[in-house]
Amino acid sequence: MTKFRILTLAAALLTSSIALAETNEVKISKGFGVPYLPMMVMQDRNLLEKHAKAAGLGDIKVTWATIDGGNVINDAMLSGALDIATIGPPGFATLWNKTQNMAQLRIKGIAAVSSGTVYLNTRNPNIKTLRDFGPNDRIAVPGIKTSAVAMILQMGAEKEFGTENFAKLDPLTVGLPHPEAVQALLAGKTEVNSHFASQPFAAVELKDKNIHTVIDSTQIFGGPTTVIMAFTTHRFHDANPKTYRAFVAALDEADQIINADKRAAAETFVKLSGARAKIEDVMVSLDDPGTIFTTTPQGVMQYFKFMQRAKLINEAPASWKDVFFEGIHNLPGG
Repeated sequence: MTKFRILTLAAALLTSSIALAETNEVKISKGFGVPYLPMMVMQDRNLLEKHAKAAGLGDIKVTWATIDGGNVINDAMLSGALDIATIGPPGFATLWNKTQNMAQLRIKGIAAVSSGTVYLNTRNPNIKTLRDFGPNDRIAVPGIKTSAVAMILQMGAEKEFGTENFAKLDPLTVGLPHPEAVQALLAGKTEVNSHFASQPFAAVELKDKNIHTVIDSTQIFGGPTTVIMAFTTHRFHDANPKTYRAFVAALDEADQIINADKRAAAETFVKLSGARAKIEDVMVSLDDPGTIFTTTPQGVMQYFKFMQRAKLINEAPASWKDVFFEGIHNLPGG
C-alpha cells in the first residue's frame, strides 16, 4: 500500500469517526407554566443525562434556557442557540412551514410535552363572551399572534366571527410572559384587564372574586389538545440519533414521575418555575382533567388546518406523522 493510499485511508477513518461522534452538550428551551412541568422534572432529576449515559454517550452537559414566545424560540433554533426547543404547536407550525426547503435546518416534532386547558380570564364584569370585548380591553398573551394561546384566541374568534375575522381580537392583545400577566391582572392598575392563561396561573387568578373565565381551550377545540411540544432540526436529529432517543426516553420518564406523585411534581414546579404559586395552586392545576402529561400529540392537526384556512401557512400536512420524527409514530396521535 502506497503512502498516499495509507494517508487517504487514515483520513477517511478519521472523518468517519468524527461523523459518528455525537454532541457532548445539548441546549434545550423551556417556558413558564405547568405545561412545561415535564421539562422541569427532566432538569431537576438530570433525566437526559441519565438516559444518555445508559445509551453509551458518557457524561453530557445539558444547558437549559427559559424562553417564552414563539418568534424568540424560532430565531434561537435557526441561529443554533438551541438544539431542542419546546413551544406551542402554532409557533412550531410556522417554523415547519418556513423550513421545508432548508435542507438540514428543516424541523420536525420530537414528541408532545403536555396537553392542557388554557383559560381566558377577565376582571371586566361586562365580558361574558368573545363578542363582549371592546376597544379598551386588553388581553395578555405570551407572544402576539405566534404563541399557542394567541392562536387559540384566533381559533375562538374564527368560531365566533367567521374565518375572515379570525384576527378580530388581535389588536387587543398585549405580549406578556404569564407571570407578569398574572401580576397585571390581579393588580388591576394597568390596561391589561384579561389574560389567556395556562395553569397554574389561571388557578391563581380565579381565586380573586373579581375575575372570571370567558372561554377555555377545551370549548374551542372540543377536547384536549397539545399545548406544548418539543422539536429539533433534521441536522441535530440525524447527527445525534442516540441523544434524540435518550431525550424521548427522558421525557417518557418525566411523565411517569409526574403521574405517579403529583405533589412531588408540584414541589419541583415551585422550585424551578419562578412562579409565585403555592403548592396548593399547582395541585389544582395538576388535578384539572384537561392537564395531561403525555408524549402523544393531541389535536395538533387542528392548528395546522386552521392556519391554512387563515392563510398563515402555505400548506397543512396530510397527517400528524408528517411533522413528527418516526420515534413516536407508533403512538395514537392526532
